[in-house]
Amino acid sequence: MSNNPAKRIRTAVIGTGFMGRVHLEALRRTENVDVAAIAGRNPANAEKLGSAFGVPHLAADAILRDPSIDAVDLCTPNAQHFSMAKEALLAGKHVLCEKPLATSVEEAKELAALAAYKGLRTCVCHNLRSYPMVQQMRAMREAGDLGEILVVQGTYSQDWLLYDTDWNWRVETKAGGPSRCMADIGSHWFDMAEHLTGLRVSALCADLNTVHKTRKQPKGPIETFANKLATEQETHDTPIDTEDFGAVVFRMGDRTRGSMTASQVSAGRKNRLNIEVYGTKSGVAWDQERPDELWIGHRNSANCIIIKDPSLLKPAARAFADLPGGHSEGYDDTFKQVFRRFYASIADPAAPRDYPQFVDGLRQLVILNAELNSNRTRSWIELPAV
Repeated sequence: MSNNPAKRIRTAVIGTGFMGRVHLEALRRTENVDVAAIAGRNPANAEKLGSAFGVPHLAADAILRDPSIDAVDLCTPNAQHFSMAKEALLAGKHVLCEKPLATSVEEAKELAALAAYKGLRTCVCHNLRSYPMVQQMRAMREAGDLGEILVVQGTYSQDWLLYDTDWNWRVETKAGGPSRCMADIGSHWFDMAEHLTGLRVSALCADLNTVHKTRKQPKGPIETFANKLATEQETHDTPIDTEDFGAVVFRMGDRTRGSMTASQVSAGRKNRLNIEVYGTKSGVAWDQERPDELWIGHRNSANCIIIKDPSLLKPAARAFADLPGGHSEGYDDTFKQVFRRFYASIADPAAPRDYPQFVDGLRQLVILNAELNSNRTRSWIELPAV
């Protein structure tokens, strides 16, 4: 595989569900990248999706054997991430993987070490840090505008699993891993918190709750977020051991403190990641459901809300905005920003790696493992410095 920056990068998408389609659409908008193939557990679904995008359907093992394919993009259920990422790395492919990277710290450590040994580029799709206004918050902190960080707080709230009739593969440990809510959306929040502040969670105390101990599982497949549109079908009661809600209080070193909640049973909240960072000089707050707005707060002068306008953002944040002021950039654009940087680093080894890598995915599994241990032991857990 060539490292010529002028060479187009060939990638393959493995996974045909909600995230597979999101990734396909974003890849079509990424410079110098061609989607060479698509694979999935259900060949008919893969062929149908591939046909819609003009992409051939191949088996996953055929993709790994194809020397013309530079990278793979994994959008499969969580429990398959480790084995597929490992096989791809061993085949010499660069790997972009949906989060969580794996279902255990040990698996994530093995993947990060293997990628480093093979000298391959890796990315975990914590795409939400790529909103322009999130990057503006980070740039403000780096410039000293916030002062010393004292408090970090917020929530990630959804309602798509509010009812016991709501179903998705993520609710089952065998497909999603030992955690659902904290692994699926809590990890996004903590990735953003550490990315924004430049600080690491050093200790935490977590309380997790499974609201629905039993859910009504449809006997047919249900695509992610499709419950509200699903037609009546036969179900059977299935015991649930993954959490619907989690609350965490945490420390970031000696002085900084924080708290957050993650919920998939909060009526009316469709996909609200809210994060607030307060320093000794000023505070900032951002809401994913209003992504072009950034609240800036002061002690002795008027607060304000600024609207995304690249010409008015700090240079580091400006690079994450492609459209002028008054033109909204949202969820799908964050994937484009991540993919652009990841694939550029494949074409040019000297390109900066300003995107979340496997080591960042490992970090989130370290935090998740501490949350699970804290909930189990009902105690504070100190985190390693990984």
